Amino acid sequence: MEPRIDLITVLADDVSKMGRFYRDALGFRIDSESDHYYGLENKGVRFAICSREIMYQITEHKDYKEQKSGQGFELAFPVDSADELDRVYAEIISKGATPIKAPSDMPWSHRTAFFADPEGNIHELFAPKAR
Repeated sequence: MEPRIDLITVLADDVSKMGRFYRDALGFRIDSESDHYYGLENKGVRFAICSREIMYQITEHKDYKEQKSGQGFELAFPVDSADELDRVYAEIISKGATPIKAPSDMPWSHRTAFFADPEGNIHELFAPKAR
């Protein structure tokens, strides 16, 4: 086996709500859609949203039925500049993201901001700091 990731799937309780958020707030284009699954266009790694219920039906594993607790993963979205990051963050928040941490300069030469999607998953925007 070649060690590489080909698909990232966000598990969701409300696939439609999450799909609309990732489309409308983050700008992903949907390339496939059903009641339990949204495939999203993405350069590189494939990206999808899938219902916990359908994963339970497929695997019959109890973990898909358990209430999630705490942060299980983070997606980091690159932005070209610090100024663009500030604009994109404000736009995402205006479209329904929950603000977690406003844009700020980090000691590792990036400007970052954090927001949560409709199911509470916290994600990051990042850009190189202006020099």
